[in-house]
Amino acid sequence: MATSKSHQFQLVEGMELQITVTGLPNGSSVRAEFHLKNCTRIWILHWGCIYQGNNYWFVPSEHSPKQGALQTPFVKSGNDYVVILELRDPRVRAVEFVLKDGNRNRWLKQHTGNFRVEIPWNELHAIHRIPKNLIESRAYKIWDRKGRPQNSAREQQIDYDNAIRELQAELARGMSLDELQANSTLRVEKEVTSEPNQTMKLHPPSHRRKHDVQKWLQKYAEPTTKTGSVKSSALVNLLKRSVGQENIVSERSFHIRNYEIAVLQIYVKGDCRLWVATNMAGPTVLHWGVAKSSAGEWLTPPPDVLPEKSKIVHGACQTHFTDMSSREHSYQFVDINFKRSGFVGIQFVIWSGGYWVNNNGANFAVNLKSSDSTSGKLDVDGKYILKWLLDEISEREKEAEKSLMHRFNIATELTERCKDEGEGGCIGIMVWMKFMATRYLTWNKNYNVKPREISEALERFTNLMEKIYLQQPNKREIVRLIMALVGRGGQGDVGQRIRDEILVIQRNNHCKSGMMEEWHQKLHNNSSADDVIICEALLNYVRSDFRIDAYWQTLKANGLTKERLASYDRPILSEPRFRSDAKEGLIRDLTMYLKTLKVVHSGADLESAIDMFLSPSQGHNVFAANGLSPKLQDLLNLVKRLAREENADPLIEKLVDARIELHPALRAPRTRAKDLLFLDIALESCFKTTIEKRLISLNFNNPPDIIFVISVVLENLCLSTFNNAEIIFCTKDWYRVSETYRAPDVQWALQTKAVLDRLQLVLADRCQHYLRLIQPSARYLGQLLRVDKHGIDVFTEEVVRAGPGAVLSTLVNRFDPCLRKIANLGCWQVISSADAYGFLVCVNELILVQNKVYTKPTVIIASKVTGEEEIPDGVVAVLTPCMIDVLSHVSIRARNSKICFATCFDQNVLRNLKSKEGRAISIHTKSTGLVISSDCSNSDVPVRHIYISSVPRGVISKGKKFFGNYMISSKEFTDERVGSKSCNIKFLRERVPSWIKIPTSVALPFGTFEYALSDDSNKDVARKISVLKDSLNRGEMTKLKAIQEAVLQMSAPMALRNELIHKLRSERLPYLGDEAGWNKSWTAIKKVWASKWNERAYVSCKKTKLDHDAVCMAVLIQEVICGDYAFVIHTNNPVSGDSSEIYTEIVKGLGETLVGAYPGRAMSFITKKTNLKSPIVINYPSKRIGLYSKLSIIFRSDSNNEDLEGYAGAGLYDSVMMDEAEEVVVDYSREQLIVDKAFQVRLFSAIAEAGNVIETLYGCPQDIEGVVKGGNIYVVQARPQL
Repeated sequence: MATSKSHQFQLVEGMELQITVTGLPNGSSVRAEFHLKNCTRIWILHWGCIYQGNNYWFVPSEHSPKQGALQTPFVKSGNDYVVILELRDPRVRAVEFVLKDGNRNRWLKQHTGNFRVEIPWNELHAIHRIPKNLIESRAYKIWDRKGRPQNSAREQQIDYDNAIRELQAELARGMSLDELQANSTLRVEKEVTSEPNQTMKLHPPSHRRKHDVQKWLQKYAEPTTKTGSVKSSALVNLLKRSVGQENIVSERSFHIRNYEIAVLQIYVKGDCRLWVATNMAGPTVLHWGVAKSSAGEWLTPPPDVLPEKSKIVHGACQTHFTDMSSREHSYQFVDINFKRSGFVGIQFVIWSGGYWVNNNGANFAVNLKSSDSTSGKLDVDGKYILKWLLDEISEREKEAEKSLMHRFNIATELTERCKDEGEGGCIGIMVWMKFMATRYLTWNKNYNVKPREISEALERFTNLMEKIYLQQPNKREIVRLIMALVGRGGQGDVGQRIRDEILVIQRNNHCKSGMMEEWHQKLHNNSSADDVIICEALLNYVRSDFRIDAYWQTLKANGLTKERLASYDRPILSEPRFRSDAKEGLIRDLTMYLKTLKVVHSGADLESAIDMFLSPSQGHNVFAANGLSPKLQDLLNLVKRLAREENADPLIEKLVDARIELHPALRAPRTRAKDLLFLDIALESCFKTTIEKRLISLNFNNPPDIIFVISVVLENLCLSTFNNAEIIFCTKDWYRVSETYRAPDVQWALQTKAVLDRLQLVLADRCQHYLRLIQPSARYLGQLLRVDKHGIDVFTEEVVRAGPGAVLSTLVNRFDPCLRKIANLGCWQVISSADAYGFLVCVNELILVQNKVYTKPTVIIASKVTGEEEIPDGVVAVLTPCMIDVLSHVSIRARNSKICFATCFDQNVLRNLKSKEGRAISIHTKSTGLVISSDCSNSDVPVRHIYISSVPRGVISKGKKFFGNYMISSKEFTDERVGSKSCNIKFLRERVPSWIKIPTSVALPFGTFEYALSDDSNKDVARKISVLKDSLNRGEMTKLKAIQEAVLQMSAPMALRNELIHKLRSERLPYLGDEAGWNKSWTAIKKVWASKWNERAYVSCKKTKLDHDAVCMAVLIQEVICGDYAFVIHTNNPVSGDSSEIYTEIVKGLGETLVGAYPGRAMSFITKKTNLKSPIVINYPSKRIGLYSKLSIIFRSDSNNEDLEGYAGAGLYDSVMMDEAEEVVVDYSREQLIVDKAFQVRLFSAIAEAGNVIETLYGCPQDIEGVVKGGNIYVVQARPQL
């Protein structure tokens, strides 16, 4: 490790300068890093070196040996401003410097002299001995990055020297030798030394990749209001209280130095009013103008909108602020009533304290929303589209279709106006750009424009995208989508070359007429991305020895038809014709011209993006300024060569390796973020194209190949995804299963399948995220622009399909059958085993038909099942592609009613079944899954049971009465006062061995709800509930929600409150005795009572002929055991029906993810009762989240219709925690339950033993819920297994 010396200086205005001087491992260099903290503007380091025996300043010897100084500006890096100096002359004994303010003519010194930092060379340089094998391994990697060329002895020596330099640089950055050794996994077959005559012979690297993907975490989330803007500041909130929140349509706030400026727009009786407020003190003046047609205007406001204390001066209005003070706060404001004048914006600056206050050198600017744009917002899943923007895009499309210059200029203006209005603004621009890119919109109509003007317009647009990318990280995902749709653009001669070089091609190759002249006219008047395709088509035409079909095939493959070519303002009507002797010249010139076109029009083109980086004139700066490694330069050169050779396997690996090297700079770019972004988009685009080609020849029966491909695809997805924590966890888990691969291994296949199952859930969730985010804007704008309906309907689907997750989804789907075969799983998972016969019906969601009654035996195929639904009457089987927990509500219902319930993992099987809709099928359950046939009739059905009603008979729920106490302890639990849940707790507490823990419990007994409702304080609520129940009894199901809302309006009798608090404290349950604690407790109790009227419970009662009015609800109150794991035991295996087996499911955190409808599968295992020490894992976890809580209490429903004979009411009603649990994304890659076999066996055996003990106590099979905390087993409830 290099030795460092640190220095610290306190400066003016709270600034702090930290300097770290580090000796580099090469022994001949020193790095000095200057970090300027708490800085708000640019400073310059004015410095020189002090040589031994001399007090004058010198420029370092590698620059010039003469006396003098250098000025180096500080560069923004994160929250600091940084300068890094590297000194290579050991005669330098110190660096002296002063600081210059970049904005003002002032200097900072240390007291009366210069700042000085000593450079103690001998102390800074430690002796570094890098092991030879480490150098050899790195030399091999350098050779591999170059594509493994045939090296001469001299070239091998260069690689060896470069390896030493790379390792020394990594040591200088703080890595240890141990870390470098751990990252080097190559085995040497023959030693590689620094001797020139030695030959490098090393084993190739394993296909098992592993990176520290945790470093790639990208989490950008801003708290948003319903309009999508950041949460309100204190001043904004104060202003809202003054003007009233109901009429606010937009809000903005600016922070300049210690000041805040807030702007609210409101509509009052149709008039637009703007409030501008600030916390500045003293006389303050608003200097302002208005915009009528575009945001960039500054017009003098008309007299009828001028506020009091205003005057017109030099084309602007000046208005004095009015003080607004109270005991707690004070601020100043201006109230402008624009009435109905239709202004689109306002610009302003402020005069205060003798200075002009502006927005970092620019005017403050605020867009005004029209009254039309503030009404009729489309609400989708809490997200809003920016309606005013989409309306204006539609209004200005006629102008935009004149040319691409017009379109990009309008896009820049609109983006500038909407960039601060949440994600909706960027989404609207992205949708518009994609409709353009997919040719739904006209690119050119009756307008001639030079290529240079298009290029410059595009440059301005992409520069603004770069600005948003840097300043608003939460929008980076959408900005990336926009940048992938447009070209790079450019200033100066970049666009002009398009016009000039086509003339050179015509002159050099004697093709000044026909198709080439038509194309020349188009290029001169309106160049577009189509020209890239035309140029590629011409190249393929020439290379194929002038076969005209090669020309048309290229055009057709890229969406260009004869009609499209003929539709240009300067149409292309002819086919190309060239002289045969011009072939070589045409290939050369068209190839160069294609590069010119791509520079402007193809931002995602790989070759032009790489050339931009590697060109000495431009690339050097972006490399140096962003701290990019030489390794990236090697990789980019290699990627270019491999792409030309179409060498898929090494190319996909090197593309991802290049993205990995680029990623740190892309997360926090210091300069030229646009070029970094275009390069990364190009690398990703090439990766997608290459991997899709590789899929054609991929052997899915060879797991090592699939492991490698999925590894690189996952890494690529991590790098492309924002808010990517769960994908990173899946990638780490994939690395884990990759390392443990043994063929054939059932347990490995089960673990691998669990990882891929979770990935499928993540990909599906991201697809839904895009649908919620993008599709509303696509639908609204598409309809305004009269886009083809199909283009609107598939808009978001095409966005997803073009993204990095699509190829992973294909890989997972194709690998899944192979894994199931290894694990002996078949394509079905039978959740409830029963033979059945019925007529096939397909539905999208089971919940949509749960109240329906089928009059003949029916087999349902449901595309979506959550686990919380009821099974409709008349249904004998439910088949679904969804992964449902064996212990979910719908699973238990199916088993209780002897209904077949199964998950199908093969889409082909499911697709074939759906094609038989309306026909009768028979289902037989076998140990390997289901056997389904459709060639049978009602008369000769080979199954014993054709139709079983799901309605049990003779089940009666009896009402309960109130015994006079609002609260009782567990000692007072009886079946007349509480439900079976509470009674079972009392039973277990008195009988289980001490190693099984039972939580402390109290309860609100039966009748408490009814008694509290009859209290005088709740008369109005009681009357309202009575009326609603009458309507409900007449079949108005919508009243269920209204009754629940009415219950939540109840007030607590004072006696109930006092008894509750006293009982919780006496039983030492964790309870906060303050008002907030009571309010949360009372709300939780009411939610439990209200759940009597949830739709599922009500429908279930009606189906089973239970009197819903007779249902009484006790509330069991327990301490929340904040455990490591939660489990559910069935002491009789519910899947196989084997009474000798205990079946258990276990999850991380609280048990709600297990018993609730949370996506993914729990870890499950079976244990023979005769051998409790040998649990067998049958499923590994794919649950996406764990729930965790602080110390709290839970209020559990405990009704009188739970666990009645023939009817399982458990799970129908709600249990509510006093404090909301936190959702945590689960990382299984180091989960002890999975990776530590001894721990797993020990814990699973203890859980199974607890289940066996409780079953013995009751003398019948039990359904048991429990928690594991610190190795201890807690049982929180038990009931008979039905």
